[in-house]
Amino acid sequence: MFYLLKCFIQMKTLSNNIDLNEALFGVSNIGFVPTMGSLHDGHISLIKKSLKISNKTIVSIFVNPKQFNNKKDYKKYPRNIKNDLKILKKLKVDLVYLPKIKDIYKYRNKIKIELNKQDKILCAKYRKGHFEGVIEVMTRLTEMINPSKIFMGEKDFQQLLLVKRYVEKNFKSKIISCKTIRGKNKLALSSRNILLNKNNLNKAGKIAKDLIIFKKKLLKKKNLKNSIFIKKKELKKNYDIKIDYLELRNIKNLKLTDKIKNAKIFIAYYINKVRLIDNF
Repeated sequence: MFYLLKCFIQMKTLSNNIDLNEALFGVSNIGFVPTMGSLHDGHISLIKKSLKISNKTIVSIFVNPKQFNNKKDYKKYPRNIKNDLKILKKLKVDLVYLPKIKDIYKYRNKIKIELNKQDKILCAKYRKGHFEGVIEVMTRLTEMINPSKIFMGEKDFQQLLLVKRYVEKNFKSKIISCKTIRGKNKLALSSRNILLNKNNLNKAGKIAKDLIIFKKKLLKKKNLKNSIFIKKKELKKNYDIKIDYLELRNIKNLKLTDKIKNAKIFIAYYINKVRLIDNF
């Protein structure tokens, strides 16, 4: 019955905070999927999960300038609102929030986010201010929407853990982590993939497959000493890529480890100036 009723509810597109407040007034069990648009199957999997277990699902599309440490990167970030709305309408999403920068930042109190020293690893080490910007926008959106659940993917694993820690400490909302969705070539789906040409997409897929096989080999090894270091050199040589990091870290606290149990391999690398991240 619940599903049948949802079939007749038209998607509402909200472009300001007044409309947002009106649409959410009195609604409980809200599922929230924050995005920067240019939607793909990874986003769709998050939305479907929310639709399944929430009374109302709201998707935000906002390219957050504060999480870009490079203005050129912000400007060239792929945007396709028309196609995004088409996808969301087909999915029968209840609400779509399309805020302007002033809706998020201009009329609101300043928030100062500071990472702990132990958090300044992986992407936080290479992208100054990135996670501070992510946590700030997530704080503001959570405050405005007051969702019961927020759905986030494991592809951005460090982001997931930081947002989870901060949001669940300060709000009643729960972060629901969802598995990484990969394409046929095993590359993790990302809006940035559209910036790669066919050859570079193939190369990125080969790197993903290579690391999936490497992880399986590590599971059988007793001594992992130097394995990651050797693999990093091998990847740089075989694929001619710049690597920010290739590290094995514990999935609970992100500390470096030499034990494969409860650990992931984290990588950030560049293909033709496009920065890609993944974990295995």
